[in-house]
Amino acid sequence: MQKALIIVIVIVVLIGIYVWGTYNSMVTGNETVNNLWAQVETQYQRRFDLIPNLVESVKGMMQQEQKIFGDLAEARTRYAGATSVEDKVSATNELESALGRLLMIMENYPDLKSDESVQTLMADLESAENRISVARKRFNEGVQEFNVMVKRVPGKWMANLFGFQERAYFEAVAGAEEAPQVEL
Repeated sequence: MQKALIIVIVIVVLIGIYVWGTYNSMVTGNETVNNLWAQVETQYQRRFDLIPNLVESVKGMMQQEQKIFGDLAEARTRYAGATSVEDKVSATNELESALGRLLMIMENYPDLKSDESVQTLMADLESAENRISVARKRFNEGVQEFNVMVKRVPGKWMANLFGFQERAYFEAVAGAEEAPQVEL
């Protein structure tokens, strides 16, 4: 009788340790994904801070294409007001589209490319885009690790028990692989 009680206690303790460890792993995974998304947002903010300077430099040299400048400003505003990851992704995709059109226009104006301030801003923007790409990749890798944790059995049961859900990947919008068409 006493041995059976000890075995039951040991089994309950082992199950408790397993549940505790699984819960802590899910909390760690969830916080890692949150941190990785914060890194993506940091890089977006860097880009958003560079864009007004680039736009002002370009605006000073050309007065056409006011629509693109408006699109850039609108996308920045939408991003600032976005409350979910999905809304932020949508806003950044709009920004990337407008930014792509601006860059295409700049290619058609050699005077812009030779301006030192525009060159510096373009180099900074290219650096920001590279950092965003790396941050997005790391975010998606973190999401993948977390999603595997909450989808595998018995982790799936623990995730349901503790309210952890699968996280969304960062995905580009359809058509983002095509270069924007700019007609002057």
